[in-house]
Amino acid sequence: MAEKAKELSVGGGDEPQPEVYPSDKAAPKTGQDEIYEFDVERVEQVYRKIDLRIIPAFWVLYFLCSAIRSNIGIAQTMNRDVGHDLMTVLGLTAKDTSTTLTLFYVSYVLFDLPSNLVMSKLSPRAWMARIVFAVGLIGTCFAAAKAAWSVKLLRFLLGVVTAGMWPGMAYYLTLFYPPSRTGKRIGMYFTASQVSASVVGLVSAGFQKMDGLGGLVGFRWMFLIYGLLGMVLGVALLWWLPDRPLAPGETRVRSKWLKWLPASPEALSGEDAVVHYHDLRRVYHARSWNLKDLGYVLIDWRLWPLVLMYFGVVGVGIGTQLYGNLIIASINDKFTGIQISLLFAPIWMMDFCAILLVTPISDRFHKYRAIFFSGAVCIQIVGLLTVTFALSNPWARYGGLLLIGFGLGPTVPICMTWTNEIFQKRHREVGVAAASALVSGLGNLGSITTTYALYTGWPEDAVKGPQQYRRSNFTMIGILCISIASSIVMTILLKVFGNNPSQKISGDNNSASDASDEYLDGAARREVHQRGFSRMWWSKRS
Repeated sequence: MAEKAKELSVGGGDEPQPEVYPSDKAAPKTGQDEIYEFDVERVEQVYRKIDLRIIPAFWVLYFLCSAIRSNIGIAQTMNRDVGHDLMTVLGLTAKDTSTTLTLFYVSYVLFDLPSNLVMSKLSPRAWMARIVFAVGLIGTCFAAAKAAWSVKLLRFLLGVVTAGMWPGMAYYLTLFYPPSRTGKRIGMYFTASQVSASVVGLVSAGFQKMDGLGGLVGFRWMFLIYGLLGMVLGVALLWWLPDRPLAPGETRVRSKWLKWLPASPEALSGEDAVVHYHDLRRVYHARSWNLKDLGYVLIDWRLWPLVLMYFGVVGVGIGTQLYGNLIIASINDKFTGIQISLLFAPIWMMDFCAILLVTPISDRFHKYRAIFFSGAVCIQIVGLLTVTFALSNPWARYGGLLLIGFGLGPTVPICMTWTNEIFQKRHREVGVAAASALVSGLGNLGSITTTYALYTGWPEDAVKGPQQYRRSNFTMIGILCISIASSIVMTILLKVFGNNPSQKISGDNNSASDASDEYLDGAARREVHQRGFSRMWWSKRS
């Protein structure tokens, strides 16, 4: 097997090239060790079919879950002029609000890794549906909250049930795509968070008009409706999402614990399944893993620079998402609640545009992830400096918020994609499952920093005036500098120590553990070289 893989590897010009099968002809049935490669355009067709099956489902679920998670932020200013905002109705102090927002991330950090490891052992489809249904259920319960303690409890429980969703989605993608192609896909459904932030702001204007209807204040209607939609979607995902792919000719066998689930059609069939099998064999012949394998992931130094990268950008992202409306209100204290909601939305549309622009290019130049990441972080820093120092021009300060939104967009998808690339090659499936969860979970300590220690939680920043929130802005600039420094350190260390497959993996013997593992499928052989701007629309017109 190793000899065959070496024969088909991409290298010097004297090495034999792999066989290529045209799009109208499937590769012949082969033994497990025989490797075939298809025309690139045929492979692209298969991945586009998978896109249509997975990405819309992920977009919708992330949209709703993001709305449920973040609508507590906009609820702080809804109907504030008549005393029907969240803080007034429930008697919350600024300290209560900071604690409430923080408790979500405390439980999220604690349960992120266990949730993702369970997902890797069970049905990914069923586990994702469970997460979404539970998020909707807890979100609905927020409509009945009557006091500070109940909001804090529900916020903690929301973190428990949400844990594993974001890293689980990144892990799920690696079951269907090579890591170098996941950046664009992560970016595609990550836009749901930006659209959600915009829509929560815009739609909250409508919920404010419902204030008093049926005896409920506006924010209770918002919690109730979003939560019910989440529960419905959680059930629908059981029929929508496919389970991990099967090799051609295999039959799916469900354990007795999962027989109650409705059967989900396979993501691919016929020739498409054959093409995908030969292009991504590593997924079909994944090693089983144990606690010893997990331990090797946990002690891998490659994990910690990624955690620090994520720490900074997600902290600023969540801080902007939860407190952006308060920053806008501080720019001009004459803004009404509806005006604040309308001005909040464009921040996330800038984020949305940046994701669609940058993440596909970062996939095509996947060896320069750190450059794309750091460049986007620098844009955030410029935006924060503008918000902090352009005191004489309110609209310039608002423009700084738009820059923050644009810079935020690509950073989280790029960080998660780089995690997939490094740890799938190094530790295989357990590496992706554990590393994505730890980067997301531990990185969200940045969210705890911005929601608990900054803005409303920092007494010095509570003083009204043009310099309100200045210290919080400086702190966010500081943690963004940590993200940039970590990406530079990661790049240097990878150059020095490399990222060869770990020799300590102790799973089964489905495949060899030598260095030729990286050439076990067509996708890995192509990933040796960057795609660059080849096969773009302008190069196909001729």
